[in-house]
Amino acid sequence: MNGVHDMGGMDGFGKVEPEANEPVFHAPWEGRVMAIMRALGAAGAWNLDVFRDAREHQPAAYYLTASYYKSWARSIETLMLGRGLATPDEIAAGHSLHPAKPLPRGPVPSADVGLAIRRGSYGRPAAASASFKVGDRVRMKNINPATHTRLPRYARGKLGVVERVHGCHVFPDSSARDAGEDPQWLYTVVFEGRALWGADADPALKVSIEAFEPYLEVA
Repeated sequence: MNGVHDMGGMDGFGKVEPEANEPVFHAPWEGRVMAIMRALGAAGAWNLDVFRDAREHQPAAYYLTASYYKSWARSIETLMLGRGLATPDEIAAGHSLHPAKPLPRGPVPSADVGLAIRRGSYGRPAAASASFKVGDRVRMKNINPATHTRLPRYARGKLGVVERVHGCHVFPDSSARDAGEDPQWLYTVVFEGRALWGADADPALKVSIEAFEPYLEVA
C-alpha cells in the first residue's frame, strides 16, 4: 500500500544516526512483544505479511513517532481485536477475561519453542515456467495496491534489467490478504541510479530490488 512506511527516495527526515552499542532490547517489555508476536504467528493467528500490513496501516503521525516495538505492540493489539482473539476490556486489563478463541495450530508446547520460532522457507514449487531470464529488460508496473506489497513506489514505472532468478516464493501481496500463498517467481532487478533518481544521481549508483513476477512487464 502507499503510505509513510514506504520511505525509499524520500528526503527531509534528517540523517540516520545509529545508536552506539545498541542492545537487542531497550526494556524487558520489548522482548515480551517479540515473544508474543512469534508465539501468535507459530499458533497460526496470522502470518508475517498480515502483520506487516497492519503496521503499514497505522496513521502516519503514529508510525513516525512510535518506537519500533511500540509500533509492533499496536499492530498486535489491532490484529487481536480484529480477529476476535481479545476484547477491548482485556487489552485494557492486560490479561484474559473471557474464554479464549481457538487458534489454527493451538498453543506451542515449551519443548517445541525452538522449532516454532525458527525461520521457515518461503520457497515453493513452480506451477509454470518463469516469464523472464537473466539479462531481460523489464519495467516495474505502476500499481498502487491498497494492501501490503513489496514493490517500492520509487521503482514503479522504471526500467531495469533482470540480474538473477530466485525461483518461486510465497507472494506477499496475496499472503497479506489471507488469500493464500499464490507462489510467484522472484527476481533480482538492477536499476541505474539515474533511472530512479534522475540526471543528478551518481552515475555509478546501481540499485537492486527483489521483485516478484506480477510486478514486472516486458520493457
